[in-house]
Amino acid sequence: MVTKVIEIEQIKHELDNDLKKSSLSSDVDKLNTKYLGKQGRINFLFKTLPVKTDPQLGKAVNELKNLIKDKLSAKLSETLSHAQQDIVDVTVPGLEIPQGSLHLVTQAIEEIESIFQKLGFVRRRYPEVETDWYYAEGLNIPKDHPARDDQETFYITNNTVLTAHTSNGQLREMELKKTPPIKMINIGKTYRRQIDATHTPMFHQFEGLVIDKGINITHLLGVTEYFAKSYFGQERQTRLRPHHFQFTEPSFEIDVTCGVCQGTGMVHEIPCKVCKSGWLELGGAGMVHPNVLRNGNFDPEECSGFAFGWGVERVLMIKSGLPDLRLIYNDDIRFLKQF
Repeated sequence: MVTKVIEIEQIKHELDNDLKKSSLSSDVDKLNTKYLGKQGRINFLFKTLPVKTDPQLGKAVNELKNLIKDKLSAKLSETLSHAQQDIVDVTVPGLEIPQGSLHLVTQAIEEIESIFQKLGFVRRRYPEVETDWYYAEGLNIPKDHPARDDQETFYITNNTVLTAHTSNGQLREMELKKTPPIKMINIGKTYRRQIDATHTPMFHQFEGLVIDKGINITHLLGVTEYFAKSYFGQERQTRLRPHHFQFTEPSFEIDVTCGVCQGTGMVHEIPCKVCKSGWLELGGAGMVHPNVLRNGNFDPEECSGFAFGWGVERVLMIKSGLPDLRLIYNDDIRFLKQF
């Protein structure tokens, strides 16, 4: 029995030496065959030793067998781990580096700015927190006008507001330039107390202002038509509808033909669900009111101008066909990646 125990210890020692020399999984496979295979060392012990008649000897051989299994398994895990760290398969395609993109509102602003730059407009950005004079009084909006009600406007103090429009840029641009000509596009954030499928408390507007000698409605029509065809597509048409704004006279609403029904109001003989009439409202426009020109220290007898104020999100919705303005500010990456 003592001789057999010594032989078992020799096998353990031999295994340890073999494991130290092994560095590949194929080496471990060879050791598995050597010790646990059909002709291996463990089977040889079972065949040559009286394990059936000597329970203690049989127990010792089984313990040796389990010890060998555990050590070989641990060695195999070690070699595979090293292989994953050290070996690089240069034939495997590399992972694409994730690429970000500009938010769709930023994309729209940059495209809008680019279109008006081609017409010679200069990009401006005027305050979002504004005094009552630039926000209303100087724009010919009287104190009792509904637009100045605190249910419509975010007041910070009695004389300071978060701008509900970008028209404050008209007075500030006239103060800056002091004399004609003016060709300005003011793009910025605006704030209103409303939220639904087509309105949010904060949104973006772009305000156009042109002042010079001899400016008339035909110039406004030309700029409007150029923008609509450049931004929405050459097939789009525009029209004017009489309206009323305090800071323009005459005033208009600008409409653009629907991109879904192509201005017909019908899709496959069914009324268009997007426009219902063939037209979509783009935004307000008009000739600058003489009082606004005077408040900007311009003489309405010497010069005239036109202005327009349209929503960035509004034109984006018209162009892309989005059904709900609130989707634009969704943080769902699956939606944003479409743009």
